[in-house]
Amino acid sequence: MITALPINSMRLDRVWKPGTRGEAQGSLRGRSFNHDAKPRRTVQQPETASAQRSDWEILITGRLFGPAAMAETQTKMSNIDKYRFRRALEAIEQAQGRGTELVSVYVPPDRPIFDVTNYLRGEYSQSSNIKSASTRKHVMAAIESIINRLRQWKMPPPNGLVAFVGHKDVGADQTSMIAYVLEPPEPVPSFLYRCDSRFYTEPLHEMLAEKDIYGLIVIDRNEATLGLLQGKRIDVIKNLDSLVPGKHRMGGQSARRFERLIELAAHEFYTKVAGVATEAFLNQRELKGLLIGGPGYTKDYFANQEYLHHELQKKVLGTFDTGYTNENGLRELVEKAKDLLQGLDLMREKALVQRLMEEIREESGGRAMYGEEQVRHALALGAVDTLLISEGLRKLRLAVRCGNCGHEEEKTVTDEATLPSCPKCGGPYTVVEKRDIIEEVSGLAEQTNTKVELISKDSEEGQLLLKAFGGIAAILRYRVT
Repeated sequence: MITALPINSMRLDRVWKPGTRGEAQGSLRGRSFNHDAKPRRTVQQPETASAQRSDWEILITGRLFGPAAMAETQTKMSNIDKYRFRRALEAIEQAQGRGTELVSVYVPPDRPIFDVTNYLRGEYSQSSNIKSASTRKHVMAAIESIINRLRQWKMPPPNGLVAFVGHKDVGADQTSMIAYVLEPPEPVPSFLYRCDSRFYTEPLHEMLAEKDIYGLIVIDRNEATLGLLQGKRIDVIKNLDSLVPGKHRMGGQSARRFERLIELAAHEFYTKVAGVATEAFLNQRELKGLLIGGPGYTKDYFANQEYLHHELQKKVLGTFDTGYTNENGLRELVEKAKDLLQGLDLMREKALVQRLMEEIREESGGRAMYGEEQVRHALALGAVDTLLISEGLRKLRLAVRCGNCGHEEEKTVTDEATLPSCPKCGGPYTVVEKRDIIEEVSGLAEQTNTKVELISKDSEEGQLLLKAFGGIAAILRYRVT
């Protein structure tokens, strides 16, 4: 769903490769300009009448098909596709213009391309009135580039198109033109044109956000913590301490009076927790259910006595015993409710890492490997069944060549600045090719029909994979030495 389209008649200064398939790629080299333009307006228009899909060229992950070709689009993005998309967004969001020179265009799937190009031609004409000569030149160049790219289609792909084109500031009084054309993971709802100092990417983040949300409450008489389970992440909303008195030594009538005071304080605390839950969960349109946990009987009393708003009461999926009522209690609650949540990505990732750990704990070593070099060896043998890669892994795979003796090899580094010298002659290395480590290793896995799982760094299991196993591990088809 991501394609960097070729940019005609312009030099390349940055190459971004979204996938391993035969995609076109490119970016632009610009010149130095000064500008002082004021921020421009955002134009958003309603959808046009629905249009049928035709046999026009469409984009899928990493490929551009010609006008006579028809491609089957993906209904759901894979983990790797989501990673590529997020990395593309990271690169796009790093761009900073000197003024309003970065143009964002969102094209819905039912909006005819000729309608969009006609609108952009109108914006092109209006841009000629910009006072700053450099800003005027850059904005007009960006709009012209988008129009040229859109001519590749007669109708947008099934999810529409998003184009980001403009001159970014690269320092030293220099600018560089960049261009991205993406097919989003979900249909674009409406046409939007924006010219600003940064690209407008918020709608794409909303599309990537996990849709299944679960409310979490862990409670006893002393403390309560509320959180959200959203995709692979557990977010703490609020922690509440109660003023409920503990045990007392009063006797007679005083004992009954103190018990009434304790029950009143507990009632007020439960009411307060329910109020926070209403604020946190009631407006969550994608809320699938509510899980309540805690030690003892308090959780059941809280769930059954209708403290919660009636709409939230309907969404209570169950109560679970937990030993804690803090942030650790939220994680314990999710673990205890794994049977209810087994379809979630988080639970699948937990199961995979737990399986990896079981294999590692085998006396004979089991069917598992971890560490980059060991996993590469297993991949070369075709022995890997499932490859586990941490989403937090940020490394580069470099093909390097010595400028003195010509020695070539591949290196994995966290930063190009840490590149060592040639081991044969001590001369400096020159980078011949640069690849993202996740993309590179995933490509090796695809060659042997290996399943690739990206593990979030937000869970305990994800942190274990990243910190203890170097971010790369494998569950094997058979043992290797």
